[in-house]
Parts: sequence; structure tokens; C-alpha cells
Amino acid sequence: MNYPPKHHQENNKDYLVDVIKTYPLATLISVEDNQPLITHLPLILDGEKLNGHIDIYNPQAKLLKDNRDITILFSGPQCYISPSIYSTTQLPTWNYIKLHLKGIVKAIESKAALKQSLITMTEFLEAPDHKYVLEPDNPRLDRNLDYIEMFEIDITSWEGKFKLSQDKKPKDTELARQELIRASQEHIKTFLDKIF
Repeated sequence: MNYPPKHHQENNKDYLVDVIKTYPLATLISVEDNQPLITHLPLILDGEKLNGHIDIYNPQAKLLKDNRDITILFSGPQCYISPSIYSTTQLPTWNYIKLHLKGIVKAIESKAALKQSLITMTEFLEAPDHKYVLEPDNPRLDRNLDYIEMFEIDITSWEGKFKLSQDKKPKDTELARQELIRASQEHIKTFLDKIF
């Protein structure tokens, strides 16, 4: 049996790539001695590879090399969907977009490649306005290269989980879409107002 149901499985590679490009903060999961190590880092997609950087003092850094297996999660928008928003009788549910990847990770030892990768990642994350440019001759960048390790992940498996009320009538699917947009914005503001 496939799970989630087929109508919640997303196989359109363009949509999966868009999740990574729009929500690049990934959850990296490595396992050592049956214990998971989990880190949250932005990753940049380059073809079938993901590139990233990790602080050398992060315990997971030692597992991001030597052709080890890794699981990577990307999360898109998500929210509770109340039956009150639908035009027909429904039950409560939760809508979300998730991307599960598996891959093989290896360290990239070159300081020049690390430096260029940090510049490229900053350029990507600053798009479209590019209000900040990480210059190659930035002395702070050079001072920190010894404390950062670069890694590359060859993606071996893609699994999209898009639960967006696709099994409802078109009108209710659209109402759920509108609620996902509204609730996501409202929840972010409410939460941030509480914590600072």
C-alpha cells in the first residue's frame, strides 16, 4: 500500500524543485550508532545535487562526508483546515507540503570551492533584489573559512507529499488553498508577536 494516498503524492519534478528553491532551509538527518543527528541548514540545488555548509563544531559535521547515506526534508506551507471553511460537510484536517529526499553525502575539501559556494549561496538567497553582495575579498569571509565545511549530496530519491485537499470538490480545494495562505500569514505574525 502506498502512503500517503496517491492524490497526496507529488511526482512533478518541477514542483519538487520549486519547494527547494522557495523553502531552502532543510532538515538533514544522519544516523550513527542508531542515533539520529539532525541539523537545519539552507541547501542550494545544482542539478541532482544539493550543496551546503556546516560549522565544524556541529556534531553532525563528521557524518557529512565519506559517501554516507542521508535523509533531507524540506517543508513548505502548512496549516490546520477547519471544516468551517468548506462549502460542503467535511472533517478537520491538516494541509501541508513536504519533500523527502535521500542521498549520498561527501565532503568537498577545497577552500576555493567553499568560498565560491558561500558567495553563490548568498547570491541565491539575496535574489531578486541583491541588497547584499558577499565579495570574494571580504576579510571576514576569509577568516571564517577554517570553521566551515562544505558538503555535496547526490540525490538518490525524491518523494513529494502535497496534502492540499485535492480529494475535495474543486470549490473546496480552492477554499482550502485560500485558507492555507491566510492562516500561514496570520500564524507567523501571531507567533512572532508572542515571542518578541
